[in-house]
Amino acid sequence: MLVLNCSTKLLMLENMLKSHFPESLKVYGAVMNINRGNPFRKEVVLDSWPDFKAVITRRQKEAETDNLDHYTNAYAVFYKDVRAYRGLLEECDVINWDQVFQIQGLQSELFEVSKAIASPKQVDVKLTSFKAVLLPPVSTQPDRVTSTSQRLTYLSVADADLLNHTWSRGGNEQCQRYITNLISCFPSVCVRDDKGKPISWSITDQFATMCHGYTVSEHRRKGYSQLMYLTLARKLQSRGFPAQGNVLDNNVAAINLLRSVHAEFLPCRFHRLILTPAAFSGQVHL
Repeated sequence: MLVLNCSTKLLMLENMLKSHFPESLKVYGAVMNINRGNPFRKEVVLDSWPDFKAVITRRQKEAETDNLDHYTNAYAVFYKDVRAYRGLLEECDVINWDQVFQIQGLQSELFEVSKAIASPKQVDVKLTSFKAVLLPPVSTQPDRVTSTSQRLTYLSVADADLLNHTWSRGGNEQCQRYITNLISCFPSVCVRDDKGKPISWSITDQFATMCHGYTVSEHRRKGYSQLMYLTLARKLQSRGFPAQGNVLDNNVAAINLLRSVHAEFLPCRFHRLILTPAAFSGQVHL
C-alpha cells in the first residue's frame, strides 16, 4: 500500500486515469479535486506506482470524522486488476472498518469483492446501482430564467437545511453537515424566487458528480430541471471537469430529461455500497 502525496505524481495520475474512462470517472473526479486545493481533504492510496493496478481515494486520516457519517466517509475505487483491489481491502490500514462508510465505483465486481472482505468483519453491505451518465460539452449558455421575479444563481450554506429535508437520502444531521460542506467546496446552481428562496437546484459532490437535482413541486414542468443540468454541466466543464451524473433505473422523469439534453448513458453502471459495522446497526440513515 502506498499513499500518493507528491503533487507531480498526483497530476500524472490524473492524466493516466483519463485513458481508463468511463470506469475511472469517480476516482478521476476525486483526484481532480485533490489537485485543485483538496477542499474535501482526500488522499490517494495505490497498490504500487507508477504501474498501479488499483487506486482508492479516501478521507485523510487527520480530517475530523463522524463514525455515522457515511456521506463524508466515502471511498472511490478504480482497478485494472480486481485482485489488486481485494489486496488493498485486506491490508489493515487502507479502510476504516470501524465506522459506517461508502464505497463508490463503476466496475461490476465492486460489490462481490467488497462484501467478501466485509462479511467476516461483521460489516453489512448495502448496494444501490444506478445508470451512469455523461453530458456532452455544453457549448452555449443555457437559457436564462424568463420570469423577472426569479434569478439564476448558486446555493449558500444557509440553504443546506432545505436540501437536507428534500433529499431522499437526507433528513439527518450527518447529511446536513455533508451538504453544507458540498455547497462550501464545490460548484452549485439554483433558481431563487422573489423572496430569495431556492425553487430548483443541483449540487456537485466530492467525486465531481452532479447530484441532488430537485425542483419544488409547485414549480415543476417549467424547464427548471433542464436549466439546472445544463448550467451546472457548463460550469463544471469550464473548469475542466467531466459533467457526470447518476440516475436510478425507475426515475423515468430524470431519464427522459437526460435524453432530452443528449446525455450519454455509459456502458458501465454506478455502484454505491454503504457498509455498516454491526456496532452501528439500526443507527444509520441510508
